[in-house]
Amino acid sequence: MARSHVERLELDELTCWRARYGAYELLISQQGAQILSYQTDDQPPLIWLSEQAAYKRGQGVRGGVPVCWPWFGSLQRNPPAVQAMHLQPETAPAHGLVRNLDWQLQGIDSRDDGIHLEFVYNSATQPLADWPHAAELRFSIRLDERLHIQLSSRNLGDTPLAISQALHSYFAVSDVRNVAVEGLHGCRYIETLEDWQQRQQDGLLQFSGETDRIYLDTPAQLSILDRAWRRRIQLHSSGSNSAVLWNPWTDKAQRLSQFAADAWPGMLCIEHANVLDDIRVLAVGEQHQLDVSLWAEPSSA
Repeated sequence: MARSHVERLELDELTCWRARYGAYELLISQQGAQILSYQTDDQPPLIWLSEQAAYKRGQGVRGGVPVCWPWFGSLQRNPPAVQAMHLQPETAPAHGLVRNLDWQLQGIDSRDDGIHLEFVYNSATQPLADWPHAAELRFSIRLDERLHIQLSSRNLGDTPLAISQALHSYFAVSDVRNVAVEGLHGCRYIETLEDWQQRQQDGLLQFSGETDRIYLDTPAQLSILDRAWRRRIQLHSSGSNSAVLWNPWTDKAQRLSQFAADAWPGMLCIEHANVLDDIRVLAVGEQHQLDVSLWAEPSSA
């Protein structure tokens, strides 16, 4: 059995937790319940973290896996049911309200067969600005030979609750210009950079410029084929029928915070989500779970 170990550490202003299971290491911030990095000994990271990342209270960290909830992206681009949950949708921040808040660490279970951590945010006891609803969020992380993450949303209120959400995962790649995403062939997608036109994916997704697409009707299994690093990052999800694919490329990279102008080739976001057609309306007491498991396999392709 692999050895497991969890330790608390402070990175500038943020309380973080480092979990290690055998050769696998994970770093999580209590702010936002955000996974910051994930890697295996002697291998390139799987989860990308910006070299310019800042660990400041009330400020998102560039990279890792930010939790976007109770909406993804611009609230005004969300369906009316999600917009209606907020009192001031025209001034609402991008990507929701929980990324920059401290979650409660519910527990750490470190065993020979893996490590489990769980963070909780309850908007009934920690109200969210201009969002007068009661919901309980649980972010569960299990680390063994793979990384398993689950975002659970439960409606604690007395009326239906409409949400969109995403696990905004930044993956490390050798060079985004030379990788391909498998599994999206035939999927509808929204090309947000060209007037939100609806299109259909034909074959592998490869990258030759800024990318910001919302894929719909996505399968449970996707993968990132990285020939230079001779690996395939496997992604398996449930509770999600949509995904956002993003890379800022050259021009936008110069305008991003905590992001070096030349960092864009080394990262690719695949964000498993519930957006647009895939938003969730939770009945009173109902719970929804968004799960993602990821791991790397050698590839000779």
